Amino acid sequence: MASLTEAETMMATACDWLADQQAEMVDCLQTLVDIDSNSYDKAGTDAVADVIVGWLEADGIAVTRTPRPDAGDILEARLEGDGSDASVGHVLMMGHRDTVFPTGTVAERGFTREGDTAFGPGVADMKSGLVLNIFVLRAIKRLAPLRFPVRALFTADEEIGSRDGTAFIREAASGARAVLNAEPGRISGNVVTGRKGGAAFLIEVTGKAAHSGVSHADGASAIEALARKIVKLHTLTDYDSGVTTNVGLIEGGVSRNTVAPRATAQLDTRFVTNEQRVHLLAAIETIIAEEEIPGTRATIRQTSGFLPMEPAMSEALFTRYRAQAEKLGFNVGGEFTGGCSDAGTTASLGIPTLCGTGPVGAKMHTDDEYCRLETLVLRAQAVAATIIDLAVEETMPA
Repeated sequence: MASLTEAETMMATACDWLADQQAEMVDCLQTLVDIDSNSYDKAGTDAVADVIVGWLEADGIAVTRTPRPDAGDILEARLEGDGSDASVGHVLMMGHRDTVFPTGTVAERGFTREGDTAFGPGVADMKSGLVLNIFVLRAIKRLAPLRFPVRALFTADEEIGSRDGTAFIREAASGARAVLNAEPGRISGNVVTGRKGGAAFLIEVTGKAAHSGVSHADGASAIEALARKIVKLHTLTDYDSGVTTNVGLIEGGVSRNTVAPRATAQLDTRFVTNEQRVHLLAAIETIIAEEEIPGTRATIRQTSGFLPMEPAMSEALFTRYRAQAEKLGFNVGGEFTGGCSDAGTTASLGIPTLCGTGPVGAKMHTDDEYCRLETLVLRAQAVAATIIDLAVEETMPA
């Protein structure tokens, strides 16, 4: 275990190096933003991967690239450390390369800058976080090896529920002492110490077609059955507990004067705890199984999902991060957010997890998304110092 003096010396070295990297960090951010990388654009997310691999390998940082057939490749960068304290686990940084913006957005409105504010598709969510993780790795690479490994995972499908990435996240986080997820920092400057979980579902209902005038009674309306289920599903919302259900898309039928033989809906759910998730999903299954209209049948399939990040899993790590932030001259609090992220996956494994450690940004997923460039270096310094601080004790306190 490192002494406090050793750790402070390493922190100073890392932070001093990062302090000189502002211009290069902005250049790297522009490079990444100016590559279209929608979640379904494998060529785009892999183009971002190509750039990241080039930067890291040029600095002597090992990167494992796992090709994926239907999603962007998975990258895992590693600094192995000296092995003297590896038994209690590595530190994992996470980030996703994909954005919600369709391919072609960069040609219409790529990276722009107004003073210390940068704009562009994915500039905050989360290409600035990718830059932060890259430069933290580079800063730590310049130190004597830490007593435990430091890893960084770069996935490519977070915006669509990490359907391919979740298994890699679980594997990369297995045995970790801490996880730092570089989603954008809150506009307040705070980090995220709690997040809702969420799950999306496709509901499909089949019925029996009939002429709505001549033989109405012979039909079984899938639309009516679905409508009745939607009413029941929406009653599961409980604002006081933080549980919400929302059917946001519906479609069905074949014509105005035909009893609908089919109908579909897309359901979004949010919850604060894993216990809520279990109860909510059971209630949904019960509703779907009910025969609302004789002759109709409904099925449900989960299409994506994030586990919740419960605040208890961030408390100890947040205490360390906040202490390092104060030394760097900024105050930071912890916030709860209704948005989902991969941080819930690692927190559900019992690993201390902190989210929103990326540079400060806002208006994510909109044309006005922005990142505050003056936070690039400062937030990177806080992450690097927190990782080094973890070497002072052999285990993360409960």
